[in-house]
Amino acid sequence: MSLFWRMFSLNAAGLVVAAALLLGPVTVSTPVLPAEAVVVVVGLAVLLVVHAVVLRIGLAPLGRLGRAMAAADLLSPGRRAVVGGPVETAGLITTYNAMLDRLEAERATSAGRALSAQERERQRIARELHDEVGQTLTAVLLQLKRVADRVPADLLAEVGQAQDATRAGLDEVRRIARRLRPGVLDELGLLSALRALAAEFTEHGLTVRPDLGPALPPLTPEAELVVYRVAQEALTNTARHAAADRAGLVLRAAPGGVELVVRDNGRGPGAAREGAGIRGMRERALLVGGRFTLGAVAGDGSGTPDTVAGPSSPSAPGGTEVRLWVPSAGETAVQTPATVPAADTAVTATTPADGRPPRRPTPQGETR
Repeated sequence: MSLFWRMFSLNAAGLVVAAALLLGPVTVSTPVLPAEAVVVVVGLAVLLVVHAVVLRIGLAPLGRLGRAMAAADLLSPGRRAVVGGPVETAGLITTYNAMLDRLEAERATSAGRALSAQERERQRIARELHDEVGQTLTAVLLQLKRVADRVPADLLAEVGQAQDATRAGLDEVRRIARRLRPGVLDELGLLSALRALAAEFTEHGLTVRPDLGPALPPLTPEAELVVYRVAQEALTNTARHAAADRAGLVLRAAPGGVELVVRDNGRGPGAAREGAGIRGMRERALLVGGRFTLGAVAGDGSGTPDTVAGPSSPSAPGGTEVRLWVPSAGETAVQTPATVPAADTAVTATTPADGRPPRRPTPQGETR
């Protein structure tokens, strides 16, 4: 029954009962006797209670809809309000759920276009850095070599310093180009790219332990790029903000796809607001139909998630754990809408999204 007819029926019943009492043998004395006053008060109270119960039941779905709307997050798709209640309320909730479907589809499409454009721009800049700036610096090195063969002995030290500075600049350009578009990912595959990534961060003072499982299911090129970028962002976040000295980089087979886990033994994400880096990882995961989670862990976060060192204790340092699941090639990621009325509490962090080398340590007051 619709909310309108519920309210109409209740009011009509009250009016019919009142009219029957007025036309019937029931009378009210003047002045009103105590027994008659009790009957009137009880009848009015019963009518008000029934009215309140009907309103509570009829408007409860609107309360659930309000909580679902407050908890809606396009970066965590699949959450839907429970369809129920009177016809009008159920229609409103159904329309809201359909609107969320359209918004999520449009956001996924726009995010995919933006990320694809970003990757193309990264590839273009990396190619220009390698081909233009890299070749120019190489030519400068060759010229400095010829100059070093001809200058007097008292100038050799200065020319040598210029050569060292040019070599350092050339190495930096090559490193930036690799981070913008890892050639090893295209040439040797995901596992080799992740090993090179772990070695690169280890050189900057963070010990990264890679654990890359054998016989992984095949992934699409887009999914491989998402896995690599999420691992890169997670390790950058660890090196810059976590105050950690060890981290684990795990890639293993999972039901229907592949799971990436990056875990450190730092101070954890805390209560910082979610920044562009974490949002970017979420959007990349959604782009390939994957699932992304970030949370705090207790104890030593280095190593694999299942073999971390020892049980955690209240005094043990915390850490951050990033998990990414992506479907294998040929699999279709199906997201089942959740019909919970309230939002879950999420632990978020802020990660820089640029390609600059990590710097450690970070001041204690800086947010993740």
